[in-house]
Amino acid sequence: MNQKVKNRWLIALSAVGIHLSIGSVYAWSVFTNPLMETFGWTQTEVSRAFSIAILFLGISAAFMGHFVEKKGPRHSGTVAAIFFGTGIIGSGLAVSMESLPLLYLFYGVCGGIGLGIGYITPVSSLVKWFPDRRGLATGLAIMGFGFASMISSPIMERLISSVGIDSTFYILGTIYFIVMISSSQYLAPPPDGWMPSGFKAKVASGVKEVKQDLSQLTATQAAATKRFWALWLMLFINVTCGIAIIAVASPMAQEVVGMSSLAAATMVGLMGFFNGAGRIFWASISDYIGRPNVYTVFFILQVIIFFVMPTIPSAILFSIVVYLIMTCYGGGFASIPAYIGDLFGTKQLGAIHGYILTAWAAAGLAGPSLVSYIYDTTGSYSTTLYIFAGMFVLALAISLLIRLDIRRLRRELEQGQNDSIEVAS
Repeated sequence: MNQKVKNRWLIALSAVGIHLSIGSVYAWSVFTNPLMETFGWTQTEVSRAFSIAILFLGISAAFMGHFVEKKGPRHSGTVAAIFFGTGIIGSGLAVSMESLPLLYLFYGVCGGIGLGIGYITPVSSLVKWFPDRRGLATGLAIMGFGFASMISSPIMERLISSVGIDSTFYILGTIYFIVMISSSQYLAPPPDGWMPSGFKAKVASGVKEVKQDLSQLTATQAAATKRFWALWLMLFINVTCGIAIIAVASPMAQEVVGMSSLAAATMVGLMGFFNGAGRIFWASISDYIGRPNVYTVFFILQVIIFFVMPTIPSAILFSIVVYLIMTCYGGGFASIPAYIGDLFGTKQLGAIHGYILTAWAAAGLAGPSLVSYIYDTTGSYSTTLYIFAGMFVLALAISLLIRLDIRRLRRELEQGQNDSIEVAS
């Protein structure tokens, strides 16, 4: 009896459900002023909860990647829902008890663990469900993470003003838990060797070719390769500079082009849209031009942008280049899982993805700190932008050098296939 195969688009929708929930972490700033005004906490104290959450996102993604691969997406998604739901609901308890340490524990540590596990949970399965459109599949899910703050922010603001901070956490935590648990139950990898029927027919007729991964490595084996660390560094530089721009976008716009505070706030609000849109756009494009080309385009664009930003005369043009940076920032996250699959295969993609995401945790700490330090030292954002342009020159060089390793692997793969044909004949 044939096993009923699940609908891959519902698998993708389930992944979006998880990422829309955990992506609400990017709307943390909505809580900043209410918490400061209500309890007299400083901005540094309040923002530390967010920093801890991002730190534990990276740590849990790295350490729980093997758990995701071993137990499967349904079980790991359930664990993510429990941690994240508990973290948000527990934050309500921390607020009602006026306890910062409890807020750090629940939102930062517990919520952060749920973030990390939830982020990597659907990715490995999605790559296997979409052998024809890897970039599109991972872009769809990770797009949800980018767009989440746009959806969550106005809801959070209304809830805080109507029911209070603690009740807002209770309500949101319950909703996130239900959405994540429900989404997780449908997640599953496809049967071995599965391909969508239309794609299978095209492969059989010779119209399409199944692109073979360059290798099939475990996470430990992958982490020992040069190309792993090339990906890590490229993501680290892209995220460090992008997250730094997110952190200081408003004051930078006011200083560099004299933008009003209201106009700068409007620009910051639209940045979330371009962050999310860039995830689906660039990841989809990568299916056609290849992941190496997409990353090279990211870095060429940003080398140019960061060099010219200090001299941009127009507020409108400044906004446009910031939005372009945001598309590259989001696109880097969305394209990396498919790139991992291309280079290391799908054997332990979730675990390898978890290791790579430590670059995000490191960048989350480095980016805002770096931009603040440079500004405090020089008194200008222009120097910061030039330094970031230099970092992107390095990233561009890495994106070109990794091609040498890819070319070598492809030659070895083709040679192995030729040897197999000769033996068979």
